[in-house]
Amino acid sequence: MTGPVACKTVAAIDVTDATFQAEVLERSMTVPVVIDLWAPWCGPCRTLGPILEKVIDATGGTVALAKVNVDENPRIASTFQVQSIPAVFAIHEGKVVDQFLGALPERAVQEFVDRLAPQPSEADQLVDRGDEASLRRALELEPAHAGAIEALAALLVEDGRAAEALTLLERIPENAETRRIAARARLPRSPDGSGTWSPDEVATRIADLLEKVPGDDEARQQIVDLIETMDLDDPRRSQYRRALTSKLF
Repeated sequence: MTGPVACKTVAAIDVTDATFQAEVLERSMTVPVVIDLWAPWCGPCRTLGPILEKVIDATGGTVALAKVNVDENPRIASTFQVQSIPAVFAIHEGKVVDQFLGALPERAVQEFVDRLAPQPSEADQLVDRGDEASLRRALELEPAHAGAIEALAALLVEDGRAAEALTLLERIPENAETRRIAARARLPRSPDGSGTWSPDEVATRIADLLEKVPGDDEARQQIVDLIETMDLDDPRRSQYRRALTSKLF
């Protein structure tokens, strides 16, 4: 059984209409995601927000928090048919599993989150340590533990063991994080010799590679991989995808 993903620090994610699929639906396949629909002018939202952050942060990553400004993201608000805010929904494995409206007191919020947060298994605790030996032991206990696979694959990429990382990622369904790790595994080292490409390096490299498309499949794949390593809310992602599409069709 795949256990919850544990981490040492937790932060609320600001989700937009453009990132909802990756940051909420795809992420909910590994951990429950609580969506806080709010707006800056909403007084009860300002009361509830810090309570949600405190309670969910205490789960250590077994529950995630996504915040949605309904004024800036009308498509998400429409999807949930929001009539008033704050409105809170819990998503797990792509489905709404619980919800509430209004600014509940901390005790009620705690009970809401407790219903979502599974108790950490031995494998979860090993993943939380984060070192390679612990991650490998976690996979001995739970071979399909998504958190262990993602964390170990990321370590392997950093250590230059890209082929092993790619093989490991094949154990679990693809999501935004596995695509990012796999892209980093396939890419050559960045011009400065590190494993991370800067935005300027990405822009320069994509411009060069676009001159080789469509006749060069390796160039096309490298462009796709470079895009995957960028922040999900970076507007240049869509610009680069359009540029690639215009070269291919």
